[in-house]
Parts: sequence; structure tokens; C-alpha cells
Amino acid sequence: MKALVLSGGAGTRLRPFSYSMPKQLIPVANKPVLEHVVANIRDLGIREIGIIVGERGQQIADALGDGTRLGCDITYLPQHQPLGLAHCVALARDFLGDDDFVMYLGDNMLPQGIGEIARDFSANRPAAQVVVYKVDDPRAFGVAELWPDGRVRRLVEKPQEPVSDLALIGVYFFTPAIHAAVAAIQPSARGELEITDAIQWLVERGDTVRASEYGGYWKDTGTVEDVLDCNRELLDGVRLAVHGTLEDSQITGAVVLEAGARAVRSRIVGPAVIGAGTLIEDSYVGPATSIGRDCVLRDTHIDYSIALDGARISDVKGLHGSIIGRAATVDSAEVRTDGGTGRHRLVIGDHTRIEVAA
Repeated sequence: MKALVLSGGAGTRLRPFSYSMPKQLIPVANKPVLEHVVANIRDLGIREIGIIVGERGQQIADALGDGTRLGCDITYLPQHQPLGLAHCVALARDFLGDDDFVMYLGDNMLPQGIGEIARDFSANRPAAQVVVYKVDDPRAFGVAELWPDGRVRRLVEKPQEPVSDLALIGVYFFTPAIHAAVAAIQPSARGELEITDAIQWLVERGDTVRASEYGGYWKDTGTVEDVLDCNRELLDGVRLAVHGTLEDSQITGAVVLEAGARAVRSRIVGPAVIGAGTLIEDSYVGPATSIGRDCVLRDTHIDYSIALDGARISDVKGLHGSIIGRAATVDSAEVRTDGGTGRHRLVIGDHTRIEVAA
């Protein structure tokens, strides 16, 4: 079996970060989302992975390399225009050959893995097997209507009156039968080749298409709120690991202090991860916080947040629910008006400078 990972989307909901980096490289628990995806695929025993990339493909290639570091073999497949998920399958036809494959959207996080579903697909080999998840509002998703035995009866893309609460969540298993379906469909009203149309074509041809409901944590990391929630979820699984230096500092709970990181006269409350080369000085780092590599935090209080590599934060109290971009600077400014204390929420992109009231 091979894998096809889709990483060409623009990520408009994650601006300003997606102006300067692919959304799939946003870090969760100090590791790019796409690296978590590749690890999930590798855990299935799959070694050949094709990654569909857009105009920022070189950044993705720089981050993941040829896959050796991650225990796999990565092939990059350029998509010059976003023409739909089924178009990605067509682009990857030569890479996929006549092998079964899993198609995985590169911004989806399923930290509990999909091993059981993969084994079920391999044992029964339906023409296609979709992964579904119960959602409160199915109108924003492709929705699966099932027969009682778990076979797919119908797929509908973003229905205004959903017949089911089972949403397609961006992981699909296919046999080579999908290639005939992709070749047979026409672009949708929005000008894209829809994978739901291709799977529906298989259903109407009489092929077996099954659905597996995912019971673990799932998140499409398409918004700041989703990224922060996913970061919290993954940090809940970390264990205490202090490889850096503590100087008159206190650690409580599960905290990862990477090699070369220093905490000076500070308190860190887990779950939290502090990247290599980072300095935490006279500061408080609270739960559900990831601080990247080579950051500097001085006289700062931060929790439930993410700081990307090279961020510098000084003299700022009460940062909460924030994402600070790479090499961004946040510090205090003198103000003359009186005001109460409170928490700040900042979502700022790479190389930004922000001043807030001290």
C-alpha cells in the first residue's frame, strides 16, 4: 500500500501565518502538522508516500526532506492549480500505479491513529473505504448516508438538509478502482474534480464502498482555534523530560525542556514543551503551551498558546490563546492612561513586532 498526502491548499483561514508558510507546517506540540500526518502513515507500515504540493512546495520539501529522517520515502508531486481532491489522484496516477493507497489530507490530525481502519480495509478490500466522524453541523462537510451494514448508500457534498451526521474527515482508502471513477467524472459547479463525486460513481456502478467511524480525537487544523485545541490535546500526552537547564526555577507536571533550553527564575506548569535553545527568564509558562526553538521569554506570563521558532516576548503579562509567529517580537510600551489588568490574545505572523501596555 502507498499513501497520497494532500498539502497544496492555500490555508486562508490561518492567515496571517499562511502568507509566509504552508498551513501544514504550523507546529502542534512543536512538530509540524504534516510531520504528525507522515508519522501516522508510517505507523501503518507504509513507506512510499507521495505529497501533493502547491506553490510553497519547496518549504515543505525543506522541512521533510526525502523522508529518511521520518522513516519513509517521500515523492513530491506539484499541483499548479487547486482543482480538487480527485484531481490530486489523477496527478498521482503514475506514482500510485496499481497499488492500493490511503489518501490523507495534510492538515488533519488524528493522534490516536487509523491502524484498525487500515487493517479492516486490507482484510476486506472494498473499492473504497471512507472515514467518517459524527459532527454537530454536517452542512460544512461531505456527508455519508449508510446502509445498516456500513456500506455507503450515498455521499453528498455540504448538504443544506443533511440526511446524516456522519462527516467525511479527510482520510480515504482506495483500490485502483478509483482511477476509473476519477476519469469518468466531470468538474463540479466550483470547477473542481470532487472526490465525493468519484466515490459516488463507484457506488452507482455497484462497487462496494464502506465507511468506518473514527472514535478518537479528530481536528482539521484550519483555524487558530483548532490549532490551539489540537496543541492542547497532543500536549496532554507528553511526559516529564528535562534535558535543558533549570536555574532557580520550578517545574510542575509534564514538561519537556529540550536540550539547550534554559529556565531562569521561572515557573513552568505542564503540559508544556520548551524547544531547544530557548530562554525562559523571570517568567511563567502555563499549561497547554508550546514554545519553539531559540525563543526568548522575559518577565512574561503565557498559557494555552504557541510561540514559533525565534519568537521574543518581553514584559507582557496575561498572554492566553495566542499564536506568535516565527521571529516575531512582542514587548511592552509605556502608556499614560490608567487601566485594569487583563489577558491579551495575540495572533501575529512571522517577523511581526507588537507593543502592548505593560
